Amino acid sequence: MNICIPKERRPFEYRVGLSPAGVEILVKAGHNVYVEHDAGAGARFFDDEYEEVGAKLVYSPEEIYGRADLLLKVARPTDDEIDQIVPGSIIAGLLHLASTRRSKINDLLQKKITAIAYEQIEEDDGILPVLRPLSQIGGAMAAEVASRFLQSHYGGRGVLLGGIPGVPPAEVAILGSGTLGTYAARAFLGLGAHVTALDRSVDALQRINQLMPTVVTMLSTARNIERVCKYCEVLVGAVMIPGERAPILVTREMVKSMRPLSVIIDTSIDEGGCVETSRPTTHDKPIYIEEGVIHYCVPNMPGVVARTATHAFVNPAIPYILDIANLGVDEAMKQNPAIERAVNTHKGELHHLFLA
Repeated sequence: MNICIPKERRPFEYRVGLSPAGVEILVKAGHNVYVEHDAGAGARFFDDEYEEVGAKLVYSPEEIYGRADLLLKVARPTDDEIDQIVPGSIIAGLLHLASTRRSKINDLLQKKITAIAYEQIEEDDGILPVLRPLSQIGGAMAAEVASRFLQSHYGGRGVLLGGIPGVPPAEVAILGSGTLGTYAARAFLGLGAHVTALDRSVDALQRINQLMPTVVTMLSTARNIERVCKYCEVLVGAVMIPGERAPILVTREMVKSMRPLSVIIDTSIDEGGCVETSRPTTHDKPIYIEEGVIHYCVPNMPGVVARTATHAFVNPAIPYILDIANLGVDEAMKQNPAIERAVNTHKGELHHLFLA
């Protein structure tokens, strides 16, 4: 199979669809791997490293897209990229199609492209193996982001997350106690903040309590969310339903009730956001103020720790990529239910019920 790795073209996306180590595995399995010139430069993977493990370099987007039976990306393709994808080919990446325009899905259907979303690869036990390490990175980064934008010279409240003797720590509320929420709680605790975790699952709250007994746990109800909004200085939205748009849990009225210049970090923005006042931002302009509250809503948070993030998602993705390459997508879907769950469009038809 011809497997192609293009250069990512979305702003501030420094990750790459496959590391040299991943390329070596595919080449040894007998596949042709083509890498666009400088595709890995943002993650400090250079052309000569790819060539050393058997990749072939190409020097134009037209060639990289034109050769592909299987296209390995990071971010959802742009309209221009979809125009260049060969009809009937396969694309795999962090696609987040539930939050995209319907016209983009229609283009994938019209070209009979098989779209496989890494974030929806789900094993029988509910584990999301490719998404999990990226959620871990996002959770760890959330505490860094909050610490920065609480500082006065960034326009924040001027609050130190951990406080000092005689001055209490910041109040942090995290909506969602999955992987991202758990790692966020750990990072905030490490900086000395006082953390409250909310989730609709009592089992999830039990797990986070066992890991971090000092975290306050609350059932995620509208009343409890309204309650924490009134006193928290940092609100982290870490809500995700695989393949679906994130539900709106924090209303505009709740945002209005927050302390002036508190910080909202909506990590659910990839899936549309869980806060009514959220809208996507970028790494060069990561925040805006609405209803007196600082909003940080960057969809590709891990994109700026590109080397770590590339290794993090490629490591668990390789077995699934190999199944697709070795078996073909139809047989891979039959033999591996985790792959079948991640297929959004296939042979001109919607494969995921939420998109339908």
